[in-house]
Amino acid sequence: MPKKRSGGGLSPTQQAAKFLGVSVLAGAVLAGIALPAVGALGLAAKGSVESFDELPANLKTPPLSQRTTILDAKGGTLATVYSRDRTVVDLKDISPYMQKAIVAIEDARFYQHGAVDLKGILRALNRNAQSGGVSEGASTLTQQYVKNVFVEEAGDDATKVQQATQQTLGRKIKELKYAIQVEEELGKKKILENYLNITFFGQQAYGVEAAAQRYFSRSAKDLKLQEAALLAGIVQSPSRYDPVNDEAEATKRRNIVLQRMADLGDVSQAEADKAKEAPLGLKVSKPKNGCITAVKGAGFFCKYVEKVFLSDPVFGKNREARAKIWNQGGLTITTTLDPQSQESVQASLKDHVYQDDKVAAAATLVEPGTGKILGMGQSKPYGFGKNETELNYSVDKAYGGSNFGFPTGSTFKPFVAAAALEEGRPPTQEYSSPYEMPYPSPVQTCDSTPWSNNNNEKLENESESERGPYRLKKAMELSVNTYFVQMIADIGLCPVVNVTDKLQVRQGNGKKLPEEPAIALGSVGLSPLTMASAYAAFASRGMYCTPIAIESISQKVGGEQKSLEVPKSTCSRAMSEQTADTINSLLQGVVDSGTGKEAGLTDRDSAGKTGTTDERRNAWFVGYTPNLSGAVWVGSATQKVKMRKIYIGGQYNDLVYGGKVPGPIWRDAMIGALDGKPVENFNRVHIPDDEEQGRGDEDGDGNGDDGNNGDDGGLIGGLIGGGDNGGNNGGADGGTDGGTDGGTFPTPSFSIPEGWWQGQSNGNGNGGRG
Repeated sequence: MPKKRSGGGLSPTQQAAKFLGVSVLAGAVLAGIALPAVGALGLAAKGSVESFDELPANLKTPPLSQRTTILDAKGGTLATVYSRDRTVVDLKDISPYMQKAIVAIEDARFYQHGAVDLKGILRALNRNAQSGGVSEGASTLTQQYVKNVFVEEAGDDATKVQQATQQTLGRKIKELKYAIQVEEELGKKKILENYLNITFFGQQAYGVEAAAQRYFSRSAKDLKLQEAALLAGIVQSPSRYDPVNDEAEATKRRNIVLQRMADLGDVSQAEADKAKEAPLGLKVSKPKNGCITAVKGAGFFCKYVEKVFLSDPVFGKNREARAKIWNQGGLTITTTLDPQSQESVQASLKDHVYQDDKVAAAATLVEPGTGKILGMGQSKPYGFGKNETELNYSVDKAYGGSNFGFPTGSTFKPFVAAAALEEGRPPTQEYSSPYEMPYPSPVQTCDSTPWSNNNNEKLENESESERGPYRLKKAMELSVNTYFVQMIADIGLCPVVNVTDKLQVRQGNGKKLPEEPAIALGSVGLSPLTMASAYAAFASRGMYCTPIAIESISQKVGGEQKSLEVPKSTCSRAMSEQTADTINSLLQGVVDSGTGKEAGLTDRDSAGKTGTTDERRNAWFVGYTPNLSGAVWVGSATQKVKMRKIYIGGQYNDLVYGGKVPGPIWRDAMIGALDGKPVENFNRVHIPDDEEQGRGDEDGDGNGDDGNNGDDGGLIGGLIGGGDNGGNNGGADGGTDGGTDGGTFPTPSFSIPEGWWQGQSNGNGNGGRG
């Protein structure tokens, strides 16, 4: 604690400093700056004393910024991130050579003087007066420590850093007063410890421990004499004496330190001479900072964790406050990422989609009932080089994803079915489901203005042989477009929006879904995390849980660990158990004998839905077991690649659809993630089979359709801001590609007009970069 006089006032040391104001204080501050006119000393001194009195009594020392370590759920290190690479250590864990070297070269009289070295001031004044400039400073180690505190407090704010280091009288006065306080409060050993932990040693290394690791790949406590001398010499000018980039200059500076240590008796002359002859002995460890260094392909998840921290109010009232904590570091963040699931995701992606393919794939696994993100990866690694990307295709724009997510195609249809069941429609609900039909009009919305088909837009199924009537089970297995549009017209748009709101299904840009019948066909862009989390509600019998990535956080402050509050998953009922159980039974049919047959698991209950969009620009599979939900997207972030006659993962694909490429990715990822995990079963609901009416059910391979229209031009364009002249080639495409063989090559769910991803009147904007 500071020593204070009874009744308040200045301590004896402060009184002495003030008494010496004209002759010493002015000298102390002027020793570090150049003032040519001797006559200015009196005025400067007078102002210095007054300014000295006006300064706050206590120096506020911010916690030193340190490394943050991000761990997986089992405690394995995923990545190390930091604003400043620093590991704070006690003085006992710093080599005695290092302690002696820094004192010898920076402040040889450190243990003999107080906050101010009067002999040093007089010497510096004399030499500066002779040179007419600043040829020598007189700052003590304590004063340098105080200056570093100001710099640390400034953080990454360039203006504040400049203010903390500027050569002005006011700054020197402030530095001097706080140096006096620090000397009284801390004592020499603690000042030395703090100084060695705070100072910058170049090469992104702050503090002696980080410096020892950076230059010699060893701990500070193990530094040899010549190594300690090298580090001590760097401090005066980290760029000039950088041993990595100028070995000769660094060697010269090291030897000056060694000789100074010998002159002071810290080492013998023989020891110093031997150390001078030694090579620098660098064993440089490159900085390993940031999510780009993450293991297990978890770079995107790592960045997602950072985005969550910076955006969630639980970590601070505003982004600036949260950023301050993040940059301060010293955090140990335990995440929800399951290493087994993550490794399985990455292995499956690597096996099915190559890094240099024209398209990319992203997959996310979520635990039903908890919202925990267990796996998150993609085929193009996190990075800045060729065939790498910073965009996280699994999440929304706010968390580093593409601008709007990606159109989901028929994977949206289960939400429509859930809404209808919630409205009391039976699981045997039947609609005429013609091959082709105009969009029904009007369709009731949540307000008094119904949606109208003003442009007389039509939709169609996969082929002319696919005609109703159909019941829900068969319509889901075959993904019949006209059925689900009729369903949404029957119940209205509001029930669908109510269900998706409860499932927190939002567009990738954060906006709510548009109230248009085309949403039944997956016309809007969503992220894999959104889809995996929403489908997890089916698996957990109607309970939706918000996704979470962080289990716990502890922070090291002043040598002590404290726990921080973290966001919790919020679970709420999105639909009845009966509705969820019915959806599970319906979607089991999709993987058993429908469009998702290639994705089905053989050793446990599974359910899911395929989806393919206009011109095969996107293909999806979203599926789940009772204890794991996952979504897989395949496509191009630019939405410019049409997945026809294309090689993906070394395999030629005449046509890509949800059951073919995304489905097997999901299957293999789930198999590995669930290996050794309990086998759980759905609560099945018996749904009578649709009577067979000879309408071209799928052939033996069971691939079926994946979206079942084939309209290539303006179907959705007329609904969400596209053109008036949508093309008609989709019908022929559907017949040729999918109709003649009963569904081997399914056709997409809907069309997106040209230019939709580049920005339409409804503000859809750019679809991202790949």
